[in-house]
Amino acid sequence: MSSGGVCKIKPEFVIREHPKEVAEECVSIPTSNNEAEEPSAKRKKLSKYEKKKLKGQNKSRPAFRCDKSLELCSTLMNLLDGENIPACPRKNCPTLHDIDEYLEKKPQDINETCYNFEIQGECSRGLGCRFGKQHIINGRNIINTPKKLEWQETGLKTINQLKNDVQQALRKRTYNFEIAQSIVEYNNNKYRQESNERNDQKVQTLGAVTDEDIIALLKREKKKIDFKNKLVLSPLTTVGNLPFRRICKEYGADVTCGEMAMCSALLQGAPQEWALVKRHQSENIFGVQLCANNPYLFAKCGQLLEKEIEVDYIDVNLGCPIDLVYREGAGCGLLRRPKVLETCIRSLCDVLTIPVTVKTRMGIYNSENIAHNLVPKFQRWGAAAVTIHGRTKEQRYTKQSDWNYIEECAKSSPEFPIIGNGDILCYEDYKNAFITSPSISAVMIGRGALIKPWIFQEIKEQKLFDISSSERFEVIKKYVNYGLEHWGSDNKGVETTRRFLLEWLSFLYRYIPTGLLECPPQKINERPPYFKGRDDLETLMVSPSASDWIKISEMLLGKVPEGFQFLPKHKANSYK
Repeated sequence: MSSGGVCKIKPEFVIREHPKEVAEECVSIPTSNNEAEEPSAKRKKLSKYEKKKLKGQNKSRPAFRCDKSLELCSTLMNLLDGENIPACPRKNCPTLHDIDEYLEKKPQDINETCYNFEIQGECSRGLGCRFGKQHIINGRNIINTPKKLEWQETGLKTINQLKNDVQQALRKRTYNFEIAQSIVEYNNNKYRQESNERNDQKVQTLGAVTDEDIIALLKREKKKIDFKNKLVLSPLTTVGNLPFRRICKEYGADVTCGEMAMCSALLQGAPQEWALVKRHQSENIFGVQLCANNPYLFAKCGQLLEKEIEVDYIDVNLGCPIDLVYREGAGCGLLRRPKVLETCIRSLCDVLTIPVTVKTRMGIYNSENIAHNLVPKFQRWGAAAVTIHGRTKEQRYTKQSDWNYIEECAKSSPEFPIIGNGDILCYEDYKNAFITSPSISAVMIGRGALIKPWIFQEIKEQKLFDISSSERFEVIKKYVNYGLEHWGSDNKGVETTRRFLLEWLSFLYRYIPTGLLECPPQKINERPPYFKGRDDLETLMVSPSASDWIKISEMLLGKVPEGFQFLPKHKANSYK
């Protein structure tokens, strides 16, 4: 059996001698002035001092930006044969307006087949598509009309787009949040009173919404979601994007949730934040996770999202351990502000007709677990379910998830749905979770899905798969196609897809093929010695080096452009 956090690999696959070298393009070493310093080109072997410097995280990771002076103006992108060339409405537009010049400078196509054109009958990126040979004829874009009509009638699409008028209202602060505002004030007056205060005290009427209106709102019938025995995909910041969730749905995930969205950014109409609430129509039960530090933000966001998009439930983030979020009093920070937390949950539940769920950790400090005390309160305040991540804020993702404590939380409110979360990587882990915590209703899977998204199918079929390198590559290829559909197939879309693919590969490489294990199944917190795969592709896929992840991306998205740099989150992945 594996021991001491080491995952045992069959001896014939273990590489005994593996000197560490730096992949210079995948690391930044901070100097005493906190500036990035490139490692010397001549340096190969690392001194003890250098090894010490390459621990921890790469800070301020750069984002690649396309050169607009080499891009075609968006007014010309979808120009069809016979159409007149329109004038650009923008003054001082930095992009090109000569189609022939653009096509001459445009990089060579990555592939001859455009996924978007194949399934939709047209490509929204038109002349800018990096797979455009299929639909660019004589310098003009073409459309497959029958395919387009079929797609419009039967195709599964991405929904929850931010409407222009809503964005303008949010930016100009003219959106009507009177109901949310009034409900928060109502709860501040009613629920934050001391227990000996008179219950019949009259609450002041606020604005156009009367107390009677508010009470009527509180009594609306709530929609319900049955979480019993559901496989729930965790809201995963950065990597839990729409293309990844589509992969998980195809493998059997029952419930999905978008990445953590900041309420303040949503209320400002920020496009990058609204992108997190987009939903694919294959996601039949879909939630949005919100993070904020006060009830006004929660209530306003709840009112906004229920009215403007299609969402089945709202999840409140009480588990984010990031210091920047915690210091602002959001995420785990709300756990140390009980009165504010109560008003947040009550107000959000009151403003919505869809269920509100809560995702929390055991507590903030290792010495003090508090979730078991909060669970009955969440139920009383109106939440429909609670997810318990079996670690504290201080533990982040170290130590094993405490499923005994999750059971204690579930027993504190026997009729209340509790979803357990932490360290599920195979059917055996899933089965043991219900043995240790028989009172839970369902299991949420996070990192386990990132490492092997087919985990949902394994659980439903109660078996352990040995996925070959070619099968894994097909999963990656499918993700890339979904990314090009979601982010676009032009230069910007290709590089956005590449960036998120590399972020996912930083988890996907951790999967150890079952056939290589001495004692399957793999455990999530065990790390193997350096090893090779059963073929060259598998060896490439199990590599912990970010430079190899870039090679995988180039197999599907072409060579990285000049000036491209990907820094892995952890410097340990900057070694060759």
